[in-house]
Amino acid sequence: MSQTLKKQNILVTRPAHQADNLCDLIEQQGGQAIRFPTLEIVGLKNTRIKQQFERLKQWHWLIFISTNAVNFALAANNGKIDAFKACSIAAVGKATEKALISAGLTVELMPENNFNTEGLLATEAMQRVNDQNCLIVRGVGGRETLANSLRERGAKVNYMEVYNREIPMLDQSNVENMLKNQTLDAITITSGDALKNLVTMIRADLAEDLFSVPLIVISNRIKQLAEDIGFKIIAVTDNPSDTAIIKTVVQMGMNSSKLINGGYSG
Repeated sequence: MSQTLKKQNILVTRPAHQADNLCDLIEQQGGQAIRFPTLEIVGLKNTRIKQQFERLKQWHWLIFISTNAVNFALAANNGKIDAFKACSIAAVGKATEKALISAGLTVELMPENNFNTEGLLATEAMQRVNDQNCLIVRGVGGRETLANSLRERGAKVNYMEVYNREIPMLDQSNVENMLKNQTLDAITITSGDALKNLVTMIRADLAEDLFSVPLIVISNRIKQLAEDIGFKIIAVTDNPSDTAIIKTVVQMGMNSSKLINGGYSG
């Protein structure tokens, strides 16, 4: 077993129910996975969602933007999948596709390369949505890029919002002590909300210590947000998967000279 990370402390900010695989990969590489979820995903069940399930047949496309969208949509419908089969189903990425297939649903569309909103919008099917009805399954709030672009292409677009993102109530003293003692070696971030919540959860007087820790993010959009906030060393993964994240964590650890010289591009 590789011990590339040599007991480096890697902060994992994924929601608690989604952190196990990444933590296992870090530990397989000899690192210490520090679990510090900066997002809590809370499912919604309300009258509007129930009404939307009853009218799914009116939508050409049902677009799932994450595994959380899949899991909480299923939970909101008591695990019943028949209603979803009335639509063509699109997934933003591989993990989302896997969750849909595991639930017994057929995925008709997924990006070929870039597993994100922009990748989905680049597909031929999403280029030809004039007069089609598209329902985006997501959490409350979030980016408007997908909906706005589809509307510009002539589609009717609405949302089925099945979960909320909240800031967890955690004891952050361990992480703050690591920042003060400069023993935190890297931070993994998989969403803009997770990044903003991390900054909110850490004491303001430790901001500069936080910003000096190497950051691994999954998109250039999050990298730009991190730069705007004040983070100094940022690496972008090849894709959003845990495998790509651990690959980048290892590369950062093996290229310490790049960190000392003021930056890392992944």
